[in-house]
Amino acid sequence: MVRITRENKQRGRLLASLLMVLLLSPLGAVGQNRDLMNHYQNEMQPLMERVVGAPTDNERYNANEQLVQLFEEALQVDGSFQWKWNFGTQISVLTSSDRQFRIITWPVVRDNGEYECFGFVQSYNPKTERYDVYTLNDKSDEIISANEVVLGPENWLGSVYQELIETKHEGRTYYTLLGWTGCNALTQRKVIEPICFRSNSSAPQFGQALFRREKNLRRLVLEYARTAYVNVRFDEQTMRTFENKKVKKKGRTYNVQIPHEEKVKMIIFDEIAPLVPGMEGLPQYYAPTGTEMAYIFVNGRWELRDNAQGRLDDEKLNKDFEPLPKTTPTYQMPLN
Repeated sequence: MVRITRENKQRGRLLASLLMVLLLSPLGAVGQNRDLMNHYQNEMQPLMERVVGAPTDNERYNANEQLVQLFEEALQVDGSFQWKWNFGTQISVLTSSDRQFRIITWPVVRDNGEYECFGFVQSYNPKTERYDVYTLNDKSDEIISANEVVLGPENWLGSVYQELIETKHEGRTYYTLLGWTGCNALTQRKVIEPICFRSNSSAPQFGQALFRREKNLRRLVLEYARTAYVNVRFDEQTMRTFENKKVKKKGRTYNVQIPHEEKVKMIIFDEIAPLVPGMEGLPQYYAPTGTEMAYIFVNGRWELRDNAQGRLDDEKLNKDFEPLPKTTPTYQMPLN
């Protein structure tokens, strides 16, 4: 439990006073909310810096508790969905283009190298025509068979989401998140995670049966050695497709496949496996194998392809292909 300090009480009184002034002010609601949201931003920035840079677990978590409280209050303010949060790379803020939802995530790093993620989902409720706020609770250590379960905000597989992918099929929009977390001193994790919302509700569900021919898969979880680099990103690459066509020759009809090359957007990721034989199931020994895989969105499902990136017979096409650079995750923070 974190102590409520004199500084916390003073901050609370200051915020309450400012809120009353704004509510009683003759200014319009838009101006009031803008001033209030700007105040929240200014209050949160130094807290976030302490979450990242404070020297002890107690100091980091004390600052984070205050940050979570202020975020929850701020997201309840009318018009807060339109506010452009500016925390640089310290906090990830992703908003769907159709304004259905916004997801905010960040990590806290402990002295022992373990990561705990925090966040909120702010999503539109068609019944009330307002945005509801859901607090995300990282229960990574308690989740069994993380690839296979549908999760809610209360038992979330904590991640800092770095990209939101939107795909469409038959008038419906599908959302897929790409996320990362440091896990612990030995491993890190990346996820490809669909997110959807219950019918006629704003409640988010993490994980969805969107993976073709992979019956039990609800999200792809890649956990691997802390020293390894694994690419997971949404990118456009050239791939070869085949069109079935009937051709007549010497009075007979033959079925042939006509090759075509086209640019396709896909989720590209490294295949991982243990580098040491016999270490299957121990993610601290996992690293990229050198094979790159991809998911392509086809008819409302993510379809796995193992030939989607630069594996073409045409040398001219292969000549322009450049392997994806191995990069450190944006949200990886130095351990104290």
